[in-house]
Amino acid sequence: MGLGKRLQDLREAKKESLQQTATAVDTSKGHIWQMERGKAKNPSIGVVTRLADHFGVSVAYLLGEDIAAEDADPELAGMFRQASEFTKHERQILRGMMQTLAAASKQDGQG
Repeated sequence: MGLGKRLQDLREAKKESLQQTATAVDTSKGHIWQMERGKAKNPSIGVVTRLADHFGVSVAYLLGEDIAAEDADPELAGMFRQASEFTKHERQILRGMMQTLAAASKQDGQG
């Protein structure tokens, strides 16, 4: 689940309007709407941090990077645990492989 869906779910669970959430985190209603729709590709860390604080969750959870989250993919969590044992050099290799795969996926129209 991505940032937009998590944000929308948190906002709706709190029964807040787009405007109420925007006011609480000092941004615009349009920006919250864009984030929920996945149209804000690189929201500032300041806004993300204020959203996490506002909803009482971690930034990692909000960004979908919390491997301990209830909806985390168990296969990816296992891969993360395995990668955490890699040396710095092995992690650099893995990072390069992931960047190559992400770029290829975008070229194929899958990303």
